Amino acid sequence: MTAMELAKESAKILNNKKALDIKVIGIEDISVLADYFVIANGTSNTHVKALADEVEYQLKQLDILPDHIEGHNNNGWILLDYGNVIIHVFHQESREFYDLDRLWKDGVQVDLTGILD
Repeated sequence: MTAMELAKESAKILNNKKALDIKVIGIEDISVLADYFVIANGTSNTHVKALADEVEYQLKQLDILPDHIEGHNNNGWILLDYGNVIIHVFHQESREFYDLDRLWKDGVQVDLTGILD
């Protein structure tokens, strides 16, 4: 699975679990951190954890395992690092505070038409 396919699959999983404000940002031309960031938020700490758990579970079913996970104890922001794709699942207040959307505004917004419908 390519990095783009993984990012879109992650967005689809998040959407199916009722994540809000899902974005995929291509950052490969502006950072060595990853090729794509997937950013979404949940409605509560419980929802944030459920979203992250669902992504991890669904991707594991495809034999795709994360390199690293951070934030499960916090629940305000959980990061799932899949190498070329980093998935950020936020509580709304944490997303507004860290404002990754603004920090990575020079990245390419991936069109999610047909994925989030």
